[in-house]
Amino acid sequence: MVVSFVNAGLITFIESTGVIMGANIGTTVTAWMVSIFGFQMRITPVAISMIGLFFPFLFFGREKLRNLAEAMIGFGILFIGLEFIKDAVPNIQENQEMFAFLDSFTGFGFASILLFVLVGTVLTLLTQSSSAATAITLVMLFEGWISFPIAAAMILGENIGTTVTANIAALIGNVHAKRAARFHLIFNVIGVTWMLFLINPFLIGIDNIMQYFVPGVGSMFDATEEARAAATLGISLFHTTFNVLNVLLLFAFVPAIIRFVERIQKDKDKADMAFRLQYISGGLMSSAELSIAQAHKEIELFGKLIEKMHYSFSGLFFKKQKKQEKFLKKIEKREQITDNIELEISEYLTQISSSTLSKEATRKIRSMHSIINDLERVGDLYYQMSKTFEDMMDLEVALPKEAVIEVSEYLDVILKAIKLMRENMRENNGAVNLDKAIELENEINATRDKMKEAHYHRLEQGIYTSQAGVIFLDYITRLEKIGDHIFNVQEALAGRKLKTHSEMLVGR
Repeated sequence: MVVSFVNAGLITFIESTGVIMGANIGTTVTAWMVSIFGFQMRITPVAISMIGLFFPFLFFGREKLRNLAEAMIGFGILFIGLEFIKDAVPNIQENQEMFAFLDSFTGFGFASILLFVLVGTVLTLLTQSSSAATAITLVMLFEGWISFPIAAAMILGENIGTTVTANIAALIGNVHAKRAARFHLIFNVIGVTWMLFLINPFLIGIDNIMQYFVPGVGSMFDATEEARAAATLGISLFHTTFNVLNVLLLFAFVPAIIRFVERIQKDKDKADMAFRLQYISGGLMSSAELSIAQAHKEIELFGKLIEKMHYSFSGLFFKKQKKQEKFLKKIEKREQITDNIELEISEYLTQISSSTLSKEATRKIRSMHSIINDLERVGDLYYQMSKTFEDMMDLEVALPKEAVIEVSEYLDVILKAIKLMRENMRENNGAVNLDKAIELENEINATRDKMKEAHYHRLEQGIYTSQAGVIFLDYITRLEKIGDHIFNVQEALAGRKLKTHSEMLVGR
């Protein structure tokens, strides 16, 4: 889930590190539940009753009740599965040869600990669940197939193995999702490494604590039935204590680990390459709401790309020819990217629409379709203006200084509208204040009218040729259209459509 959230942009990579550390502690609760309910009492009748009680809620219309039912049925199946595992483990008294084979790997001291760390890692890889692997380990300990130190070593291995699931999920994710998965792996490997150096005194300390709070069962290193039953609780205590201490010890080093992860998992997408789809390349999320959030993140990047195109076009008027050629190439390349982004986001939104959606989700998707269409048109307009500028260079037509200044001022007004649009995109809650957008739209139109007056004046005074006048008028017209499309985006973000532009402006 954390990898998915990072991939969707709902949380940042740095924020995910805190969630991962908390999840490392939270996942130890499963071992306590299995130890207490799975071995200390007959939980299967309760589990079956729980499944039967909550199964009808799966068909209720209220989503909260369905979620509750799924959670309770999940726990019921977990404990029924634990009972199957316990029954499947052969009796140690009837399988002396198998026990002797397993026991032959436990006589190598520290090497045996390392071996069973590897076994725990592989077991988690095979089950794809640290909870299932922990349950199997506890059953083997309870039945006497492995000793308390070996079970602890397997638990450490399972702490490494559980990170593989996230790394597999991150394979199709963006660089931030991959970094979150790598952080999880490195953080747990560091924790297991320092614990291996202290494992013997640590286990003795756990044993002493258990003997103090559960007197009469003897040492958990013993092979008696009472000691093995207590050892399952001891392993749970070991698992929780280890993860809590690991977070406390490594918390101060998290920034260093983050820098290391960023160094080994570099962001290869630079400059324009960064505007390839980053959030929806991995397909639909588990819910329509998360998928919509991913699409909105892509639209935010789309808006950022439009702002870059604006800066590139503005640079054409104030840079030397070598720089101008570079800007022209950038605008052309980015215009192609806008076409691809619109197509891919549109296809993604169509996929989301194929599932059952709420009215609010449907409204958001329709608004997003409108937004990406307007943004793509803005990209086209910047490209068309760049071609006009290219023609102006080829024909060696020059605009007078006052005309260049007017275009520059118009571009500044358009930039303010783009920045407001991007700010409203980041809000992403429908609470868009259209008053500022309307004010900027009025300013864009007023600037257009003033520039047209100046244009006709220059034509009448013969300040520039009719050819230069046509080019200047082309800039005015296309920039005004860009302002209209940006205002359309603001309306879509606000979740409503005013009557018409003319009616809205007259009303002002």
